[in-house]
Amino acid sequence: MARPKPWEVDDELWAVIEPLLPKVERRSRHPGRKRHPDRLVFQGILFVLHTGISWEHLPQELGFGSGMTCWRRLAEWTEAGVWPRLHEVLLAKLRSANALDFSRAAVDGSHIRALKGGPKTGRSPVDRGRTGSKHHLITDATGIPLAATLTGGNRNDVTQLIPLLQAVPPVRGKRGRPRRRPDVVLADRGYDHDKYRRLVRDLGVNPLIARRGTEHGSGLGTQRWVVERAFAHLHWFRRLRIRWEIRDDIHEAFLTLGCALICWRRLKSFR
Repeated sequence: MARPKPWEVDDELWAVIEPLLPKVERRSRHPGRKRHPDRLVFQGILFVLHTGISWEHLPQELGFGSGMTCWRRLAEWTEAGVWPRLHEVLLAKLRSANALDFSRAAVDGSHIRALKGGPKTGRSPVDRGRTGSKHHLITDATGIPLAATLTGGNRNDVTQLIPLLQAVPPVRGKRGRPRRRPDVVLADRGYDHDKYRRLVRDLGVNPLIARRGTEHGSGLGTQRWVVERAFAHLHWFRRLRIRWEIRDDIHEAFLTLGCALICWRRLKSFR
């Protein structure tokens, strides 16, 4: 049996995605050309995410539709808020399966180049001042992505600590109130600032942040490594290794979709 391609969407995943997509009724008068099937277009978007190929080079023989069709549908679904809702639904399924661990969370940031510029870019201090962006990520104790944000490459990691915690959606999946805050957040020395420790505590979270000027070997790395592994999984999607999109919302769409796909893989591994 042939192994399915990573951009192929099975019936189980499509059953999760399809209800989230906006319904577009075809006009009865002057309907125009029939709309390309959403499932095939979504697979075209996944093909670009996985391979990093440019839209104009999307293989027509695979039935995805044109690259422009896929790009327009991506923009349409992004405007409709599909990707955050997909991520939230999958997080709820993980929590229902007892696969989420909110006892602690880990945060980190990762630089990428932004070759075409655009909003949320800046001169990267770690890439000889080239224009870049930064992915910021928060995971649960096992490395499942809870939220991701995008900033310019010149933004300090610590400035995104509070936005990351606030970006975690209310995760349902169990009886009672949704879970939104971890008990503890772990971070490296780049987040060492007493002001932000106070702000984290104000959210009801205990900050465990390594301090500058102290010896290495604090022990946080034995728990914080999961966010670095999550970045490795996230940047396995070639479209996220370099920012090609001028529009920041389109790149953020790919970023959130990548987080959702990691959640889906983890969910399948628990079954």
